[in-house]
Order: sequence, then C-alpha cells, then structure tokens
Amino acid sequence: MSTNKYQETFIQTSFADRIGGANYGKDTNIYKFEKIKRAKQAAKKDFPNIELIDLGVGEPDEMADAGIVARLAEEAAKAENRGYADNGIPEFKEAAAKYLEEVFGVEGIDPVSEVVHSIGSKPALAMIPSVFINPGDVAILTVPGYPVLGTHTKYLGGEVYNVQLTKENNFLPDLASIPEEVAHRAKLLYLNYPNNPTGASATTEFFTEVVEWAKKYNVIIVHDAPYAALTYDGLKPLSFLSVPGAKDVGVELHSLSKSYNMTGWRIGFVAGNPLIVKAFSDVKDNNDSGQFIAIQKAAAYGLSHPEITEKIAEKYSRRHDMLVEALNELGFRAEKPKGSFFLYVEAPKGIKGGRRFESGEDFSQFLIREKLISTVPWDDAGNFVRFSVTFEAKGEAEERRVIEEIKRRLSDVEFEF
Repeated sequence: MSTNKYQETFIQTSFADRIGGANYGKDTNIYKFEKIKRAKQAAKKDFPNIELIDLGVGEPDEMADAGIVARLAEEAAKAENRGYADNGIPEFKEAAAKYLEEVFGVEGIDPVSEVVHSIGSKPALAMIPSVFINPGDVAILTVPGYPVLGTHTKYLGGEVYNVQLTKENNFLPDLASIPEEVAHRAKLLYLNYPNNPTGASATTEFFTEVVEWAKKYNVIIVHDAPYAALTYDGLKPLSFLSVPGAKDVGVELHSLSKSYNMTGWRIGFVAGNPLIVKAFSDVKDNNDSGQFIAIQKAAAYGLSHPEITEKIAEKYSRRHDMLVEALNELGFRAEKPKGSFFLYVEAPKGIKGGRRFESGEDFSQFLIREKLISTVPWDDAGNFVRFSVTFEAKGEAEERRVIEEIKRRLSDVEFEF
C-alpha cells in the first residue's frame, strides 16, 4: 500500500510544467468540447427515443470516394509498400504540386524541395513551432480559431498573441491592430481560410497585405488550408501561395480530411518556401516515420481527381442553403459562407418571456439539453455558435427532413437577438 502511494506521489510531481506540473489532473475546469460531450451523453440518456441532430461535429458524414478506397486496397496488397515512408514518396509530392497548380493556379512548386507530406495537418501544426520558436518568441494566432500551433508555442516557452476575428472586419485579422512591439518579436503568424469556425474566406487583396506585413516585420506565415477547395457560389478556390511573394515568407498546409472525406486516413502536405519545408522535414523526421505508402498513393489518386471535391462541395452548398433559410425564418441573422462546412451565427440574447443566454455556450447548452441539437459555442470575440453541415443524412430528401426537424424543434419559442 505504501509503495503505491510513493509511486503515485513521485509520478504526480514529475509532470512537466507545460501540462500543469504537480497539479496535473487536479484542474476542475471542464473544457468546452468535454462539456459538449457530456451534454450529448446526458441528452441521449434523458431522451433515448428522440433523434440527436449533430451539427457540432467537424468531420465529413460520408466515406472517401470509391476510387480512392479501391486504390488503397490495391496498393496495400503490394509488398513494396510495406516499409517506412519517412518524409514521403515522389508520387504523392508530384501529385500535390500538380494539385496546387490545377485547382489553385499556383505555378512553379518544386515537388522535390517545396512539398513534404504530413500525417494530417494537425501534427504539422504541432511541429512547426519546433522549427522556429525559442523561449520568449511570439506566435500570433487568430481567435476564435484552432489552437494547436499556439499550444506547442507555449510548450517551447514562447508566447501567443491573439487577434480577434470580428464580423465588422469580415472575420479577417486587422494586422494594423497588432502592436509594433509584438510584430517585431513575432516569429509566426497563423492564418486559416476558409476559416474554422467562422466560415469566412480570404481575398487576394488580404493575402497581398499579409505578404507585405510579413516582409516588413520578418514574420513567417503559416496558412492552414484544409477547407481551401470547399468553396461555393462561384468563388474560386484561393491559395495563399498564389499571391506574389507568398513563397518568400511562408508555407501552406493542405489536408485531404475535409475535401476528400478522408478524416481518419491522416494525410496532408506542407508546401511553399523550400528552406521552411527542409527544416520542417528535419523536425518531422525526428517525430514520425511517415504515413503508410499505400495511403499516400491513394491520396495521390485523389489529388489527381479534384472533381471528387467539387461533388462534395455541391452537397455542402445545398445544405448551407437549407440551413441558412431555416435559421433566418426562426429570426437568426445567418449568412451563407463562401467556403468550409461551418455556419457561424450570433447567439440569441434569450427567449421572449423566458430564459436569457449570457454567452454562446449558454445557448449551445440549451440547444443540446432541451432540443437535442448539438452545436459548438465560440465566445472569444462575441457570442456565437458554430453549426456544421456535416450532419448525418443520405441524399437530399433526408437532408430536407433533418432541416425541417430542426425548424420544428426551434419554432415553439421566439428568440430575442
């Protein structure tokens, strides 16, 4: 008994400060996604016979294209594909460079020196700070947003400076608002367009401004672009690398998770500045041994068939149209995004004659606990909730049924905004 207590004590006091040190595991705060998970479990338990409509999950509701799956099966059966992939195979890198040219108009990407595969974009974001961040260095991130690069910046003793994304600025960061002192200390600026969670899209003019700002302050740009090919209503897919000078200051991360329904396959790539790609490859070489070669070859097949993504985008565009119409009929001020599968709307202030919502989280908890509709709240820059059009539905008729059910559940109250 005493031995176990001794072991528990020494382990408890051995944790790194970056994850809480001796207090690791004692924090009683419940994080947002854990709250959502618990609320979903409670709702299912309390209402076992009512369908839970999940508009919160940020992953596709369908399998990868049959051609991609068939290519995986074919390549997985070959003995030559069984070994370590290390920093990737030429076939995938060549497909990635061609994809950037065909879909985004990015010319002159050298597949040998300017592309490297990654096991999805999340590990790439986690590793990039190891390439650049020393203690005291700054990474600039936008909020609301995806925090992984910032988390690892802090792990390395760096600092994170947040820039709010506001409706008034079309959910683009106001670079002029970044203090000179911060800009001069910054090593990295993280951007993500089309954006999670706002759904906002960048413009060529904005990316041109980013390049000028990066050159002025000697800051490296990391553009996370997993939704870049999922665009609607005539908006052409836009790559940061298509802007003159972008390759001088940064890299772009692509993933097949969202654009090809390949979330669990864990495959993407980093492209752009050759020196950054080389340094990232060296760090990556000390973190992983590469994605399974058969997956890389299946992904290369996918990248050579961008019409797969176009078909997926048609589905999400249709669902956005239906969801926006339904929410606006209920009093929301929803605007269809030009890209991504996220719809970002301001939370109501309350229900007429009833309860008040002090935050997006309050409203999100109301939706899941009382209406069995799951969403994700964001309160970093105003009170918003994120709806995702990746809900489970096979075919247009089923999509309409789900949207009608959402309208039905929410029409027995009148929201105040």
